[in-house]
Amino acid sequence: MPEKLPSKSIALGADHGGYELKEHLKKLLSDQGHRIEDQGTFDRNPTDYPRIAAAVARLVSEGRCEIGIIIDGAGIGSSMVANKFPGVRAALCYDVSSARNSREHNDANVLTLGASLIGAGLAEQIVDTFLSTACTVDRHLRRVAMIAEVERDMMRSASGASPECAAAAAPARSAAESSRVMNTEDLKQISGLTNLSESDLARIAERIAQVMARDGWPAAGPCSCCGDHCQGRCAERSPDTVRGFIGMGADRIGMGPGGGPVARDVSHYIDHTLLKPEATRQQIEQLCREALEYGFASVCINPNWVKIAADLLKGSRVVVCTVAGFPLGAHTPDVKATEARRAIRDGAREIDMVINIGALKSGDDDLVYRDIKAVVDACTDGRAICKVIIECALLTDDEKVRACLLAKRARADFVKTSTGFASTGATAHDVALMSHAVAGTRMGVKAAGGIRSYEDFRKMVEAGATRIGASAGVQIVKEAKSGGPASTEPAGSGAKDKY
Repeated sequence: MPEKLPSKSIALGADHGGYELKEHLKKLLSDQGHRIEDQGTFDRNPTDYPRIAAAVARLVSEGRCEIGIIIDGAGIGSSMVANKFPGVRAALCYDVSSARNSREHNDANVLTLGASLIGAGLAEQIVDTFLSTACTVDRHLRRVAMIAEVERDMMRSASGASPECAAAAAPARSAAESSRVMNTEDLKQISGLTNLSESDLARIAERIAQVMARDGWPAAGPCSCCGDHCQGRCAERSPDTVRGFIGMGADRIGMGPGGGPVARDVSHYIDHTLLKPEATRQQIEQLCREALEYGFASVCINPNWVKIAADLLKGSRVVVCTVAGFPLGAHTPDVKATEARRAIRDGAREIDMVINIGALKSGDDDLVYRDIKAVVDACTDGRAICKVIIECALLTDDEKVRACLLAKRARADFVKTSTGFASTGATAHDVALMSHAVAGTRMGVKAAGGIRSYEDFRKMVEAGATRIGASAGVQIVKEAKSGGPASTEPAGSGAKDKY
């Protein structure tokens, strides 16, 4: 926010998901001379966004603040709440263009932001644009007046409604109200029974919760898909957890180091890779055909090819993987997150992001963490898997471990050895080091770079790799089947040692 804006009174609020971004914006806005009315939350403890959003919107609705800014995970729920208040025009903005449009065309007076969708840098630009833009064009002002008239008509209708209309509207309660879990006082009032014990009432309340809202079942309750007390770890309760296990290859990796013959399922370990800058469309199409033929886990390609590959692989088990911040890792966190989100929209289901290597070597672990977290959040929103490339060839053993621990803290799905663009690729030593660093988590380890043969493949798996990135994937499978080196390179893949 380089320009000094006219001072405004701003109601500011966030739930726990937006707390850090709220504090960041609060300092910037205060330093600019704006009067801030902070409506919470004031720590990272879980809180309900409707309460915060209502507090901010009320100040704007009553004219006590000119502008409201509300932050939650996605910004959607807070926008819905704020727009229930008279005179409030809340807009969810995710880039500078939407912020400008919401002010120029709609005279929005409440801005909602999704902290898991945008980084602090982009949030600053959005807020700056929102505060510095005005609605001045006659046709836009006329339409804003029409919005206000619709609101007045609705309020008049509500206030003049007959008792019969009110009774008819009564069943249309909110989903949250109608499906909430009853407490013991509710049950006593409804049933008229006062002689039931607390344990009796608790059992009745639990059963009502099961009947009325399956999503509200107690975590330890029986589950219809596994019939046991799964504590939320099965497909029914937590599909994302299961999706993470599948993404790591858990359903196809039935071994530990030295645990059995690798050849049987070798193809299902492989991410078939072509990241050469000169790769042609024909080579990408051939890569996809090979992936389908040999049953590879995925194809890993540059972002501009994602949509083409997704169309070719539609309906198959082969997923599309692409890269963010590739190959140097020197992009800013918000740029990497934007890359990831665009790729996911185009059809990618796995994102390999490169960490900020210079920041790690400089000891700026906080930047590295925020860098990884921005992409992890984008992947979480898009139900994609995030793999974190640490570029082992450029790091000391201590730096490799630190990078893995930061990826673990950010809740990434994998750590990965290499981009393939450094001096060397994966080594068994690196894989073992990384595997040990993430032990005890659901994270996987992907070995990539310089894996050209079945013997290379075998060493990486025995060291602890759960995925292999190899442009020579077809050759590896042929060696596994024949028991010796394949005589030809995969047609059209353009496989090179470093890829």
